[in-house]
Amino acid sequence: MIQTKEKLPITDQDRQKTYYKYYELPMADVAKERYLEVLKGPIPPAKALNFKDRNDLFKEGYLDAEVGYCVMPDGTGYVSNLTKMPGVTVEMFDWWFAWHGLDNFRYTVWDPEDHRQAQSLQKERAKDPELSIKEKYWDTTHYVIEDTGLGMEQLSINFKYPGDLGFDMSKYGTAACGTIVCAKGTGVGQPPFASPDTIMCHFVREIEGGIELRTRFWMGWTVKDGNDFKALPDGFRMPPIAPMSLLMHNIKEFTNLAAILPKIYAEEKDNF
Repeated sequence: MIQTKEKLPITDQDRQKTYYKYYELPMADVAKERYLEVLKGPIPPAKALNFKDRNDLFKEGYLDAEVGYCVMPDGTGYVSNLTKMPGVTVEMFDWWFAWHGLDNFRYTVWDPEDHRQAQSLQKERAKDPELSIKEKYWDTTHYVIEDTGLGMEQLSINFKYPGDLGFDMSKYGTAACGTIVCAKGTGVGQPPFASPDTIMCHFVREIEGGIELRTRFWMGWTVKDGNDFKALPDGFRMPPIAPMSLLMHNIKEFTNLAAILPKIYAEEKDNF
């Protein structure tokens, strides 16, 4: 079970910001059954969504094991999670990824116990009034420091146009898929565990009263020049604690974001 942690320290300047009050709120409660289900152990790899089959996310209904983790036969790691976000819209979700990289404290507000920093390296792109909300974060890189369960780690997260990562854009923006926030990520820090190249996908569908977020992490995979590449050396296997910890963290952070996003968006949507 994830234990209660102290919130990360912040500056006096952060306390003057209009969204400081969200840092002060207690983290949204996660139903203990969600964590207990993860702690039962990994799902069978046969129930995981292979990276090459990622466009199966556009199918109606749900796939096997929408929540789970495992180490695949090829040694790569896999994570899936499903988060219902009542009161959240597709636009709000896209906006969050354009907005929060402009100030490290915005990332901390998302998860005050684990998120130290998320700094966009292309801030002027996010501030460009000529760009759509999606275009404001596509092809931007965030330098992130966070704890996903194995200690503070430095990450580089390069958000991409979904078509560049092999998603079928003919089905994008339909009832099957409101948006896809996807990225190529890699660890830039040192042990206890430096993450391998990873493809992250937040696949969003509208549901009655809000959206549902279907998250996937393919740990040990990347895309180069339109081709899929396994990024792990032959013979290397991801330690199971890595995808398990990432899933526990993902449940925690997106439960909290679901609780605060409608209010933050209403107050800050024009504050770039």
